[in-house]
Amino acid sequence: MGFLKRFGWYLMGLSIGLIFLAFFWKKKSQETGVEFCYLPNCRVLKALRESPLEVNEELRQYADTAAVTFLLREGDVEFDLSDPRGEPCPSYFVVGNYQGEIINLLLERCDSTTRLIRYDVVVD
Repeated sequence: MGFLKRFGWYLMGLSIGLIFLAFFWKKKSQETGVEFCYLPNCRVLKALRESPLEVNEELRQYADTAAVTFLLREGDVEFDLSDPRGEPCPSYFVVGNYQGEIINLLLERCDSTTRLIRYDVVVD
């Protein structure tokens, strides 16, 4: 059997295996609600979402909770501006675009809660 024929069979088996793998992963994530987060940005956002969000009264007056919820799912963590080893609670700087506005969040992740420390809408 020539090399090209063997390589063709290999690619066919590999593609069938990848289709089955994608099917099983999709089923698993739909049934159990499991989210596959391997990259640092995704892991930090998932950890921030797992704890209940605590917003102080000053920020509650003008912070858009829908925007905060959206950014906790789709935002980008700026690790240069974050302090992941901060004591007593690590803080994370999250940036994102929500309905055409660029929003900056500063969040503290403590043991049982996630605190919103700062909410800024960037005006161009």
